[in-house]
Amino acid sequence: MSFYELLVTNQSVLVASAILLGLLVGSFLNVVIYRVPVMLQRDWKAQCHEFLEIENQEPDPNDASAKHETFNLLKPDSHCPVCNHKISAWENIPIFSYIFLRGKCSDCKTPISLRYPSVELVAGLLSGLIAFTFGATWLTLALLLFTWALVVLTLIDFDHQLLPDNITLPLLWLGLLVNSIGLGFGVSLQDAVIGALVGYLVLWCFYWAFKLLTGKEGMGYGDFKLLAALGAWMGWQSILPIIILSSAVGAVFGVIAIYLFKRDKSAPMPYGPFLAGAGFIMLVWGPQLTGYYLGTFT
Repeated sequence: MSFYELLVTNQSVLVASAILLGLLVGSFLNVVIYRVPVMLQRDWKAQCHEFLEIENQEPDPNDASAKHETFNLLKPDSHCPVCNHKISAWENIPIFSYIFLRGKCSDCKTPISLRYPSVELVAGLLSGLIAFTFGATWLTLALLLFTWALVVLTLIDFDHQLLPDNITLPLLWLGLLVNSIGLGFGVSLQDAVIGALVGYLVLWCFYWAFKLLTGKEGMGYGDFKLLAALGAWMGWQSILPIIILSSAVGAVFGVIAIYLFKRDKSAPMPYGPFLAGAGFIMLVWGPQLTGYYLGTFT
């Protein structure tokens, strides 16, 4: 029996394999979450200097990445930002290396953020859930890419209030592709295209209505593109539930942050993480939630 046949016939092996894959990918997601914003900021700064005809200034001494002339997803190699110790293979095993190292750099003993194993664990668990829900299919592989992209977008938006086009736009096109080649997701290409249009335009309208009424910007264009991507994957029928779920969770989170953690009421709060969370909930439990809704109010 081949490994693929084992995945098809044994759900436990499938889920365990997906969790392991998610853990390994989660380690790379940490790199993407940290490096993509830095890469974008460097690019924007270079473009501004070129447009304004300003010579490149000295690197910011507080920027740990400034000492690396080449900075992308592959280079430099993973290293400690304090002592520059290169992370070896055994120090890069998801979760287990963090436990073995007791959460500290093996060289300088600087504490390692708990975020790193947390992202790996979340990516692993969500990957297992996708495999459990959708089985050993090509659709599952596509949905794993979708899930990992949502994890990256969530944390980048939390950190920088930024939803990079180089992640949201490929996610949108991939959703249209998945629904155009019939991978069994149950969303027609027409519904996917309309979902992308409606997802973008709904938040675009909210944005301009809020801006005209208050003179302030309530959200960014990245939110429009993320909801468009979710619509491209799950069709226009998913847009309203996603908006309701994300708004409700965002409101609860905002109240908790203000009254329990003393967050400044005027401080902007990213909306992307709540959109991503609502999108994933609709992906996995959408039919059940819709059925419950219809059964309750009809």
